[in-house]
Amino acid sequence: MPLYYMNFSATDTQLSIAEMIRDFANKHIRPNMMEWDETQHFPVELFHKLGELGLMGVLVPTEYGGSGLGYFEYVTVVSEIAKVCSSIGLSVAAHNSLCTGHILYFGSEEQKKKYLPKLATGEWIGAWGLTEANTGSDAGNMKCTATKDGDNWILNGTKNWITHGKSGNVAVVLARTGEPRAKNNVTAFIVEKGTPGFTAGKKENKLGMRASETAELIFDNCIISDAQRMGSIGDGFHQAMKVLDGGRISIAALSLGISKGAYEASLKYAQERQQFDQPIANFQAIAFKLADMATQIEASELLIYSAADRKNKGLKMTKESAIAKYYASEACVRISTDAVQIFGGYGYTKDFPVEKFYRDSKLCTIGEGTSEIQKLVISRDILK
Repeated sequence: MPLYYMNFSATDTQLSIAEMIRDFANKHIRPNMMEWDETQHFPVELFHKLGELGLMGVLVPTEYGGSGLGYFEYVTVVSEIAKVCSSIGLSVAAHNSLCTGHILYFGSEEQKKKYLPKLATGEWIGAWGLTEANTGSDAGNMKCTATKDGDNWILNGTKNWITHGKSGNVAVVLARTGEPRAKNNVTAFIVEKGTPGFTAGKKENKLGMRASETAELIFDNCIISDAQRMGSIGDGFHQAMKVLDGGRISIAALSLGISKGAYEASLKYAQERQQFDQPIANFQAIAFKLADMATQIEASELLIYSAADRKNKGLKMTKESAIAKYYASEACVRISTDAVQIFGGYGYTKDFPVEKFYRDSKLCTIGEGTSEIQKLVISRDILK
């Protein structure tokens, strides 16, 4: 493996972004997040404000209305938001890396000019449709089809577990254009909200990440122009895998934010909570939990920035992003579990922050490829 220089020191830009997000979150997110969580309210207006700050098009070049930043800054954005509310962090990550990212990497110049400025500024919210009810990891056997009809395509089928499925203004949809399980049988399309035959279905009632909307997309003889196709016919699965390479970094960053939020709350609580006339942090059982948390956060951060560094340099990073996502997501579940344990009975109530981190953390081991899929990706790479 070739050696290359890595410098993960936080830049002035990253420090400024972190400070801006802390100020914004304390004013606009923290006061409302538990109400949003209880009611499963997706705060669309908040994302318009995040767009005004340049946080909905972090990786989009300035010529298309984006911030023109790299993956180090992107990791900072997602993790800092997730330290406060991981639901909002998840939606920011999905919007940036999936829908917007797919159009950025694989859209034509006309498609980029049409959609990226609206997505990057937060005027529009994006969705990305790969998963179906019966084909999660088995994407090559998807049932949602696109049939060529002259200069148009007719879409039929459903997509499930789609972030922003109801509220999204535009969706990138992967549909089967060949025989089931055939090679190169999937094509990507851009479908706008309001297109006849395109509707939203059931909104999921979730354990965690409840303020991040997850819903079904339904296509019933939905006719779109061939101009809405992205890339070549049959190239959709290849595109999706490339998009997920970067998406895994964003879910790893989301996991890191949850880990840091749970750890910082636990550290503060352990130093304030008194038992047997002394802070519980003095007891080895608690101190060792905090040590384990700190170690796992440090390891997660290094793995994430290593993958982000390769992404910034245009190097192959499929294995590295999978490793970062796998480790950071599993670590955030362990860390949030230990956080609840440190808080004891209080940790099981909604009056303290770790209960929400605990519920939210589990999604990170499932979304954008389960831990088992990450191990599949990693093992295939190392066994080549």
